[in-house]
Amino acid sequence: MIGGPARRHPVASVVRGSARPPVSTRRLPVTAFPIQPLSPLDGRYQPVVSPLGDYLSEAGLNRARVEVEVEWIIALTDNSLFGTSALSEDDKARLRALYLTFGQAEIDWLAEREAVTRHDVKAVEYLVRDRLSQLGLDDIAELTHFGCTSEDINSLSYALTVKRAVTGVWLPALRAVVERLRALALEHADAAMLSRTHGQPATPTTMGKELGVFVWRLERVIGQLESTEYLGKFSGATGTWSAHLAAAPVVAWPNIARAFVESLGLTFNPVTTQIESHDWQVELYDRARHAGGILHNLASDIWTYISMGYFAQIPVAGATGSSTMPHKINPIRFENAEANLEIAGGLFTTLAQTLVTSRLQRDLTDSTTQRNIGVAFGHSLLALDNLRRGLGEISLSRDVLLADLDVNWEVLGEAIQTVVRAEVVAGRSQITDPYALLKELTRGRRVGAAELAEFVQGLDIGDEAKERLLALTPATYTGLAERLTRTYL
Repeated sequence: MIGGPARRHPVASVVRGSARPPVSTRRLPVTAFPIQPLSPLDGRYQPVVSPLGDYLSEAGLNRARVEVEVEWIIALTDNSLFGTSALSEDDKARLRALYLTFGQAEIDWLAEREAVTRHDVKAVEYLVRDRLSQLGLDDIAELTHFGCTSEDINSLSYALTVKRAVTGVWLPALRAVVERLRALALEHADAAMLSRTHGQPATPTTMGKELGVFVWRLERVIGQLESTEYLGKFSGATGTWSAHLAAAPVVAWPNIARAFVESLGLTFNPVTTQIESHDWQVELYDRARHAGGILHNLASDIWTYISMGYFAQIPVAGATGSSTMPHKINPIRFENAEANLEIAGGLFTTLAQTLVTSRLQRDLTDSTTQRNIGVAFGHSLLALDNLRRGLGEISLSRDVLLADLDVNWEVLGEAIQTVVRAEVVAGRSQITDPYALLKELTRGRRVGAAELAEFVQGLDIGDEAKERLLALTPATYTGLAERLTRTYL
C-alpha cells in the first residue's frame, strides 16, 4: 500500500473501543429553568403582540366576564326587578371599578378560587359576590349571575374581547400595512415593469399598478371585516328564558336581554341553544384568513421581486444577513410574514370549522377552541408587523426594471398583432392571420428593437398605425397602468 500499512485513526479507535452509549441514549443533566413561555408569541415576539393580551388573554377574558356580571346587576336594578331600585351613580361607579381596575389581585384571586371550583365562570361569580360584600351591597348579591348560564356570560365576554382586539389592535395594524403599500403604489405608479405571467415575459405593467392590486383587494376585505356583527345571547340554560319566567312570569325578558346586549355595543341573537351559535365568529375568522391569504401573496411577490433585483433592501445598521456571508441582506421580514400568515391561516380555519358546530344544545369543543383566538390573531399581528416594517426597508431599482424591459422587445408582439387586426377590419391591410404572423416572429425567441422595427416597416398597414408601432417601446407599452393606480388608490 502506498505510504505503508494503514493506521487506525486514534479518535476512531477510542470510539470503537468505548463502552459509552450513543449520545442519543445518554441521560444528560437537566437544568431546572424558571418557568418559560412555550409559545414564541409569549417569548421572543411578546413585545409585538402584547396589545392583544389586554383582550384575548385569560385575564382579558375574565375582566370582560366581570364587566358582564356587573353590568347585568346594574341592568336588573335599573329595571327595578324583585323590589330593587336603581343604584346611585356612586354605587354604579364603585361596581364598575371592579372591571375598570381589574388587575393582578383579581387574577390571583380567580386562580385560587378556580382551583377549587374547577369552573372558570363560577369563580368569576364568586369574585363579584365577594366584592359586593366588601362594598356593602350584600342586599343585591343574589342578582349576581341571575338567570344566567355560563354561556350567557361567555358569549358576551368573547364578543367584547374579540371586538375590542380586532377594532382596536388588529385592524389598525392591517390598515397600516395597506397605507404603506398604497404609498409605494402611488410613488411607483409610473415605474414601467415587465410582467411575468406564468413566470414568462409578458405585456408590461407598472410596479405601482401591481402593488395597487393588493391595496384594492385588501380594501375590499377590510370593508367586510369592518361590517362584522359581534353577536351575543342572554337567554338562559337552553335559550328559552325558562328560569327567568319561573322567577318573574310577567316580565318581558327578551326585551330586557336585547337592551342589555345592545348596551354593550353588541348585536342581540334571540334564537339560540345554550350557546350563541358562533356564526359571526366563523365569518370573522374566514375573512381574517382571506386577508392573510392576500398578504401571503404580497409577501411572496415582494420576495420574488427582491430576488430579481427589482427591489433593493435598505441595510439596517448593525444587522447581520448571514452568519457566514457578510454581503447578504436576507428578506427576513417577508419570510417571517409568510410563515406566520400560514400558522394564523391554519388556526383561523380550525376556529371556523370547529365553532360552526355544537352537538345538540351544547358541547364543550368551543371552549378550548376559543381559547386559541388570541394565538391566531397573535401570529397574524406578528406577520402584519413584519410586512409593515419590510415594506419600509425596500427601494425600487428602476434601472433594473428598464434593463429587463430592454431585452424583451418581443412582448410588443401583442400590440403589433392587435393593431394589424384593427387595420384589417378598417380595410387598410390584407394580412390574413396577424396572430400567426407574430407568433412565427416572436415565440420562444428574443427579438431586438432593430429587428422589430424592420418587421413593422414591412407590414401591410396604414402609415399612422405604423408610426404608432414604431414609436412604441416595452417601457411605454403599459396602457392605463399609471392612470388606474392614481384613479383608484
